[in-house]
Amino acid sequence: MQPAGPAPHPHSRPRPVHWLATAAALAAVLGGAVLAGPGDATATATAGRPAPTAAPDPYAAHYPVNCGAVSAQVVGQAPADLDGDGRAETAVVVRCPSGAGTRPSGVYVLAHPAAGGSAPRVAATLVDPRERMSVTGLVAAGGTLSATLLGYSGPGVPRCCPDRRRVVKWHWRDGKFVLTAQPVAGSV
Repeated sequence: MQPAGPAPHPHSRPRPVHWLATAAALAAVLGGAVLAGPGDATATATAGRPAPTAAPDPYAAHYPVNCGAVSAQVVGQAPADLDGDGRAETAVVVRCPSGAGTRPSGVYVLAHPAAGGSAPRVAATLVDPRERMSVTGLVAAGGTLSATLLGYSGPGVPRCCPDRRRVVKWHWRDGKFVLTAQPVAGSV
């Protein structure tokens, strides 16, 4: 029978205290690196575009919606660079609060304020609440904005229960948003 090899040195076996000390040392090194930051590195724009900016805050904007004594509520948002200028916009679904039924929605595109320190500005109205539609599923992807519009076939249809549905997309083209719509579905 051959010997199993040299006997382990009593200090060569890791014990829980060793693991704790190693974890504490690693945490200290990582914490120091985070606090030190990237040094003198700076973000630069590529291909002549400005550095990316944060999207406009939809809760700081003023919308062209009359809700009486209450403020319009933001029920959906999709931040993205929709016009390809390197600055993020925010597409927003807004409606007046209601106790029952579904109030009409508006879809607005917010841009950064023209003057520093002021509220984001409404750069485009994609769906006006006067069109009496509800908007769901607002998504921004690849410069395209898409949503589902819910509407009513007539005045006798209860406001809780839209019976028309249309999927729409907006693309930025020639300085404005262009609408592309799927055919109207017969019912939801």
